[in-house]
Amino acid sequence: MYLPLWPGNVYPLGASWNGKGTNFALFSEYATGVELCLFDRDDQETRIAFTEVSNFVWHGYLPGVGPGQRYGFRVHGPYEPEKGFRFNPNKLLIDPYGKAIDGDVLPDAALSGYNWEDPAEDLSFSDSDSAPFVPKSVVVDQTFDWEGDTLLRTPWHETIIYETHVKGFTKNHPEIPAAWRGTYAGLGHTAAIQHLQRLGITAVELMPIHHFLANPGHLADKGLRNYWGYDSINYFSPYAGYSASGTLGQQVVEFKAMVKALHRAGIEVILDVVYNHTGEGNHLGPTLSLRGIDNCNYYRLMEGNERYYMDFTGCGNSLYVRHPQVLKLITDSLRYWVTEMHVDGFRFDLASALARELYEVNSLAAFFDIIHQDPVLADVKLIAEPWDVGDGGYQVGNFPVLWSEWNGKYRDTVRDFWRGEDETLGEFAYRLTGSPDLYFQQNGRRPNASINFITAHDGFTLNDVVSYNEKHNEANGEDNRDGESHNRSWNCGVEGETDDPDVLQLRERQRRNFLTTLMLSQGIPMLLGGDEMGRTQQGNNNGYCQDSELSWFNWELVKENAELLDFCRELIYFRRRHPVFRRRKWFQGQAIRGVPDIGWYNPDGTEMMPEQWDVGYTKSIALFLNGNMIPSPGPQGQKISDDSFLLFFNAHWETIEFVLPNGFANQKWKMIIDTKESRFIQDERVFTGEQVLPVAGRSIVVLMVLKPL
Repeated sequence: MYLPLWPGNVYPLGASWNGKGTNFALFSEYATGVELCLFDRDDQETRIAFTEVSNFVWHGYLPGVGPGQRYGFRVHGPYEPEKGFRFNPNKLLIDPYGKAIDGDVLPDAALSGYNWEDPAEDLSFSDSDSAPFVPKSVVVDQTFDWEGDTLLRTPWHETIIYETHVKGFTKNHPEIPAAWRGTYAGLGHTAAIQHLQRLGITAVELMPIHHFLANPGHLADKGLRNYWGYDSINYFSPYAGYSASGTLGQQVVEFKAMVKALHRAGIEVILDVVYNHTGEGNHLGPTLSLRGIDNCNYYRLMEGNERYYMDFTGCGNSLYVRHPQVLKLITDSLRYWVTEMHVDGFRFDLASALARELYEVNSLAAFFDIIHQDPVLADVKLIAEPWDVGDGGYQVGNFPVLWSEWNGKYRDTVRDFWRGEDETLGEFAYRLTGSPDLYFQQNGRRPNASINFITAHDGFTLNDVVSYNEKHNEANGEDNRDGESHNRSWNCGVEGETDDPDVLQLRERQRRNFLTTLMLSQGIPMLLGGDEMGRTQQGNNNGYCQDSELSWFNWELVKENAELLDFCRELIYFRRRHPVFRRRKWFQGQAIRGVPDIGWYNPDGTEMMPEQWDVGYTKSIALFLNGNMIPSPGPQGQKISDDSFLLFFNAHWETIEFVLPNGFANQKWKMIIDTKESRFIQDERVFTGEQVLPVAGRSIVVLMVLKPL
């Protein structure tokens, strides 16, 4: 038996245990009644009606209720979908502020607020009880011994990001205990962390770990699952399916332990967050949480036809970010993950949707204003995926200061350059130098605004970029209609797997070209997890539903592709040793003792002229980087100097003979990298102006000066 409900407090929202009992609070402006539903170990439900409501917050305190207690809400009110009201007390609702959730949503018709077979569709009213199919929120104990752990605050220019999936990264790892594979504990295990450390990674960007809709009906019918997790149904709870220790609050402790272990290894944790939509979908979707709590305040509805949702995400709905309670939900969630879970930053999925005030994307939207003035959030890493599916949604380069962006133009340009497309040379030069055309000329941001990547979870892996011209998504059960059709990939002559040694050699060289370009570009490199070992999805470029061997890491590749892994490690550490490749400020083209900070040259050694950038067929260029012209000081104000480098890029299919640029011919230059070879150069290869430097077709050569300039 539960003691009588006390009035309790309006703040904080959610369930808050104080050592003697738990306070519950839920926002709903248009509700006529709210019931707190408590569940025992046998799933027997006890309903307790709230009698207190203040400022649209329904609240009460239950003495004796503590951690491990499972609960939900039933919310009463009008059911008038055409007016935006979808209250239905027959539907058990997940607490939007719940800190843990026990289990997954189980597909069933009872989840819908309407009767599936009624011709009126969502205008009908369902009296089926959804409680057996809805996971329960859990009261948690937030105490944890962090042992002095704090955010790492790794400077942006020293950051190397590794995008990965908690389950996929560890599911098949042979050195991780079987019970921990695919979990937070697995990612925090020594074997997982050592791989990241040896690679030189400074931050992991984890695909969504907010509790999400894992079994949507359309996938469950095909025997598939939501693997990526971009259908959040709660913004405070770590997904229980990634917990090895339990789901009654243990997942919270396990997540914290993972973060602490990664921090101890010097690795930041960045979360991929999905605040633009939820897993409740469109007007025919399930009623799981926000829809049944306060539909017309939490979601963007069609003006004049509130039965339907505005959809800037392609996922059925969009959160109504202009509403103060939605802004509060998002910012409360972000602060919680920073202050309570010690997360170092966030990557915002479809961030343009968050910037929409009405229909247009507005860089001065309330969301950005709030983030910028928040003392907690203004000091963490903020990364935007700068697009959505609405009109005007492609906003690469237009986000405000404090924000970095996934630079989709970098990916497209670099892929086009190495597959031999014409008219990419000028664009390629911009991307190599941090994309100043996007970030400096627009709003005065720094090179760290550009998150450079060749591949990401959405699309081909690096291995598949050089192995497939076409997508091969048949396993998704959509007749290969899903996924991007224009991949800017090149199979090097054969589609898919092959034994042809010439094709395999070319593919290996192309992978090294992409990785070298990525790591030697200004801006922040992001490596897709598994690319360092040749992970493949067999041409599937949309593995969102592939919770299977197709998506999980095959750790046997570490041995099979040991040379690629070693090359990638050498590249990352090479970048980390040389500040000239990770400048904090833009190149200016200024000279010191007659030598500029940067120079562009033709293969014959002459300086590139303005009109030459527009010559479409040019596929080869040399780049000079002056290590004596780094404008930003070190952390103690000291001058930073580095070696100087010449980089020769040849995207042509034939060998090009380069001449050392005019003015540098009297220097001695040592070869460091030649991507036609599988490793960094181990022997002494020195060049002067008297020698011609042959650069093989589709390859990069990097020279380092041996005498100061």
